[in-house]
Amino acid sequence: MVPDVSTGDPTILFCLHCARRVVSPPSRSKYSGLTSHLKFRSAFTKLVKLSFARVDSLIGTNLPMSAYRDEAWWSNSPQKAHARAWLDVGWEVQEVNLKEGYVVFRKVREVSSTTRQTEEDEVKPFTPAPARAPQRKRPSKTKMSKLYARIKNLERQRSANRAIRGFKPRPPHEKQLFKPDEKPQ
Repeated sequence: MVPDVSTGDPTILFCLHCARRVVSPPSRSKYSGLTSHLKFRSAFTKLVKLSFARVDSLIGTNLPMSAYRDEAWWSNSPQKAHARAWLDVGWEVQEVNLKEGYVVFRKVREVSSTTRQTEEDEVKPFTPAPARAPQRKRPSKTKMSKLYARIKNLERQRSANRAIRGFKPRPPHEKQLFKPDEKPQ
């Protein structure tokens, strides 16, 4: 829960999901994913075949049932919002197969980019962001002390376990069962 972002009142609480909806800008269109995909593909090809499942994944939700049942839904009329998604970027529907569940888009025109550049933008050369040399982080005192203790323990183990060649120490259970000068018969 976070405070109300619109009024700043900490007594009114929102869940994070609701706060994200309030703060984030609304999406442009339901079919903007399809639009951006077709715009991207226009650089490579003039014909795109998409299954209905792929179109569903591009738009982020299911197509309406009429898209699965009626070929007229896929008509290239600019009055329909879903048709503007592909018409605005220079594509038209060439073929729809409802039985096999795919649609074929054909590129009919090139679309110029809509970004406007001012004269100042064109004159200025590209300047990369200033780069700073990364500073080495020093380990914390806790990590240093743990590492130091670990090294000391390893040194102790090495010095304690100096094995003498040819001598095999008795296992601990033998030491407990028999006295060192007695042997079982």
